[in-house]
Amino acid sequence: MTSDVEPTPPTADDKLWAMLAHLSYFVVGILGPLVIWPVKKDTSTFVGDQAKEALNFQLAVTIVATVLMMTIVLIPLAMIVVLGGMVFSILAVVETNNGKLYRYPYTLRLVR
Repeated sequence: MTSDVEPTPPTADDKLWAMLAHLSYFVVGILGPLVIWPVKKDTSTFVGDQAKEALNFQLAVTIVATVLMMTIVLIPLAMIVVLGGMVFSILAVVETNNGKLYRYPYTLRLVR
């Protein structure tokens, strides 16, 4: 069942929290969205959605990079996966700054 009510556009505060969830990839990895998602999901659907999206993507990148690094031969491929994660995180920050919901490509939806 769909609602006829237009969703409210995200506030500047919502955009900031969503961007922090995506930017945490560079500083604290999965811990950023893992903290932001439960704290903000009830107060802002935009932040909750983007933090969950960032968490899913960062978990997927962490799992894939770890598995690749376990096979010493594939360490260069793991570096490419991590670099791709950085690029997609920057794209996510730009989109959330514009108030748009961002969906990462090539990710697992582990957290629903």
